[in-house]
Amino acid sequence: MTDIAIAVLVAVIAGVIVLGVTVLRTVWIIPQARARNVERLGRYHRTLAPGISFVVPFVDRVKPLIDLREQVVAFRGQPVISEDNVVVHIDTVLFFQVTDPRAADYEIVDYIKAIEQLTATTLRNVLGTLDLEATLTSRDRINTALRGVLDDASGKWGIRVTRVEIKAIEPPSSIKDAMEKQMRAEREKRAAILTAEGSRQSKILTAEGEKQSTILRAEGSRRAAILEAQGQATAIEQVFSAVHAADPDPKLLAYQYLQTLPKIAQGEGNSFFVIPSELTSALRTVSQAFGAHDGAEPPEPGHDEARPGGRTVPREPAALVDEDEDDGGAAPYDLAPGQEWSARTG
Repeated sequence: MTDIAIAVLVAVIAGVIVLGVTVLRTVWIIPQARARNVERLGRYHRTLAPGISFVVPFVDRVKPLIDLREQVVAFRGQPVISEDNVVVHIDTVLFFQVTDPRAADYEIVDYIKAIEQLTATTLRNVLGTLDLEATLTSRDRINTALRGVLDDASGKWGIRVTRVEIKAIEPPSSIKDAMEKQMRAEREKRAAILTAEGSRQSKILTAEGEKQSTILRAEGSRRAAILEAQGQATAIEQVFSAVHAADPDPKLLAYQYLQTLPKIAQGEGNSFFVIPSELTSALRTVSQAFGAHDGAEPPEPGHDEARPGGRTVPREPAALVDEDEDDGGAAPYDLAPGQEWSARTG
């Protein structure tokens, strides 16, 4: 009995194990955004959607899980030769999503490796038409070209390439040094240009300020001269009005006239001056003011005038004497009324 009981227990355990395995191979729970392909007797049968699914055990074979979410894969640097024969290493990042689990499982063996190789060849084709400088500054153009080629090629694999990004472009060390020197020279050039432009602008502003200052000074001087002239004109007008309003004696005017004549000869450069013919009239007026009788004719030039008491007073000449340097003599000149004459002095 003991042996029979043991055999029955082993059979029950084996049946439970077989039943458990059968149940496990029959019932499948698929997570969200995942998929599994099912083969029946070696041929594709269906794709299990997210949720609970049942298959025929030992007849259907469920293949590995396929992720339907967008995936990111980074590819190591690919050596690429540019148009100007410079070898650069380019690191790329690829964003893709499986849209058809059946095509991704049966149309390509390893779609990750296939996309990597396709990216490398596409990079070589695109960068082969660009020089180094265009390669460094045309990332958007390269990304667009890569995305278009990869999307077309991977469409039949049930994969949609959403985005391709160039992570890094590494030129050779010698090219880096040359680029740094070029950038340094360019920045120094810009600094020199900005310095020269600042100096030029400063000089322009300074000259403009000096110009405005000169104009303002000239305008001030002009206005000051105008005001001074207007003041002098007003003063002369007031003096003239005052003199005429006071009605001064002609004798006083003649005396003032004679006092003004010596001022004509003042100054270092005044060696020649003109005495007007009115001098005779002024002298006659002064003579009359100092004792001459009204209505008496003045003596002729060169004669002495008789004064009361028997004294004679020399008559002042009506004209000055022009000394002749050649003969050393003196010649008097008599002038008629209204006539002008001149004499050379010292």
